[in-house]
Amino acid sequence: MDLNRIATFIRVVEAGTFTAAATRLKLPTSSVSRSVAKLEEELGIVLLERTTRRVSLTESGRAYYERAREAVAGLDEATLLAGEAAKDPSGVVHLAAPPELTGKLATVLGGFVRSHPKIHVDIITTARGAELLGGEVDLAIVSGPLEDSSLIVRKLGMSVNRLFASTAYLEQRGHPRSVSDLARHDAVLYRGSAGQAIWELTGPRGPETVKVKGALSGDSHQFIFDAIAGGHGIGLLPEQYLSRLYTCAASLVNVLPKVSAIGAVQSLVYPSRHLPKRVTLLRDFLAQQLLSCQRAGEM
Repeated sequence: MDLNRIATFIRVVEAGTFTAAATRLKLPTSSVSRSVAKLEEELGIVLLERTTRRVSLTESGRAYYERAREAVAGLDEATLLAGEAAKDPSGVVHLAAPPELTGKLATVLGGFVRSHPKIHVDIITTARGAELLGGEVDLAIVSGPLEDSSLIVRKLGMSVNRLFASTAYLEQRGHPRSVSDLARHDAVLYRGSAGQAIWELTGPRGPETVKVKGALSGDSHQFIFDAIAGGHGIGLLPEQYLSRLYTCAASLVNVLPKVSAIGAVQSLVYPSRHLPKRVTLLRDFLAQQLLSCQRAGEM
């Protein structure tokens, strides 16, 4: 059913003639007349009795007009409310983010809530935010590939990882001199499989792979950092943490500094293109701010 035809019919009834309705709608009288005729054809009933001077409602037309007028008025009100909400959105946005990003997000989100004081942002700290989308979570920042292909993804960038170990561990086990030496060391694994992983590294000799093993693995960079700092082995951490690592843990050493590994893709993920205004505002703000942080090496 064409809502424009229904609205035109209501205007004709209120104006009393096709000519008066056409004037209010700023349309040709013939267009207004054809619109109402098409509506009657679609409904299979006569809505208006036409005379040369006026139009009047049939019995069926009156019943239809009363209900249609309420419906159109409701749509007008909904449009007005939506416009008001868009101008000054409010409510809660639930954002999932991995633990290692919460410090940076605290600073970034401070700017957002100052600009939008009626929006409350609730952070859920988890590395598996994509699994919560559509339920507990409106937006998620995730690292690595996504299994659910129905999700909408904005890529924020790709991290580069470096090898780190504590001075205590290196004093006990010695410094690796090459990529192949890593196989003889304990590794702290990011999302390892049964205590093992294959690291794909790039250095002066070009691409190299090495099979490593270790007693500890986790899905959080913060856990990997803590385990490395605790002397439990050598692990990979994003190079964007370099300045922070040296500041917070002087006992941490960049092992094989000319060797690196491509890290996981970081993405901003959400379940639908049709999001509430408060969510789209935060989504667009985060995409801009986090991309800037990536380029500046702060993430």
